[in-house]
Amino acid sequence: MDQWETLKLDESYAHENVYILKLNRPEAMNALNTKMGEELIECLGKLKKMPDLRVLILTGTGSKSFCVGGDLKERKGMTKEKWKLQHDIFEDAYKEIREFPFPVIALVNGYALGGGMEMVLSCDMNYLANHVKLGLPEVKIGIIPGAGGTQLLPRKIPQAIAKEYLFSGKQIEAEKAVSLGLSNGIYPVEQLLEEGINRAKEIAKNAPLSLQAIKQSVDRGLQTDLYSALAIELDQYYKCANSADRQEGVDAFNEKRQPAWSGI
Repeated sequence: MDQWETLKLDESYAHENVYILKLNRPEAMNALNTKMGEELIECLGKLKKMPDLRVLILTGTGSKSFCVGGDLKERKGMTKEKWKLQHDIFEDAYKEIREFPFPVIALVNGYALGGGMEMVLSCDMNYLANHVKLGLPEVKIGIIPGAGGTQLLPRKIPQAIAKEYLFSGKQIEAEKAVSLGLSNGIYPVEQLLEEGINRAKEIAKNAPLSLQAIKQSVDRGLQTDLYSALAIELDQYYKCANSADRQEGVDAFNEKRQPAWSGI
C-alpha cells in the first residue's frame, strides 16, 4: 500500500485478516483536513479490494484525540465555494466508511468531536478508552453536523436524547455512551488497541460472504419497512446458501476442523 501523509496503515495482522487504519495528525489532535479527506477516500477505496481483509479497525494516533472534527484553522478565511468543495470531499470520505463492504470497528482513543464523532457513528461498532468524551458541538459555531450526525445519532439512541445532545452540543462521557447503547464497551486506554484487535480477530475468523451479507441486510433493512427488510435478508441469505463457503462450513463442522474460507 502507498505511504500516506495523514494516515498510517498497520498491516501487522493482515495474516489474520485484520487491517488497522490510524488517523495520523497528532499535532492537530487528528483534525480532519482536506488532505485527510482525500487520503481516506483513496485508502479505503484500495482497502476494500484487498482479498485478505475481513475487518477494518479505525483509530487515531496517540491517546489524546481520535479526531476533533474539521480543522478550523484550515477553514479560517475559507470562501463559501472552497468550503463547499472541501465538504464534498468529506461527504465522500464518510460514505466510504459507511459503505465499506466488511465490518469497520472504531477504537476511540481520545476525544471524538464533531466530524470525529460522525466518523465513529459511521462505523459498524466502536470501543472507547475510559477517558474518552464524544460530542457534536457544531451548534456552538453556527453550523450543524453535516456528515451524518443528525441522522445517525437518533438511529442509535432514543430520538429525544439525541436531540438534546445535538441542541446543546454537550459532550458524552464514555460510561454514558455505553449505557445509551452508543458504544460496545470501554477499556483502559493502554488496553484499547489489544482488546479491539482481539474482537476484530474473532469476527475475521467467520465466513467473508456472511460478514458482507449481514452488513448489507442490517444497513439496508433498517432503511425500509419490515416486509421489504425481510426480502433483503432472504436475498442475502441465498447468496450465502448458494456459495462454496456454505458447503465448506458444513463440511468443516462435520469433520471437526476449522473451515478454510474461499470467499466464493
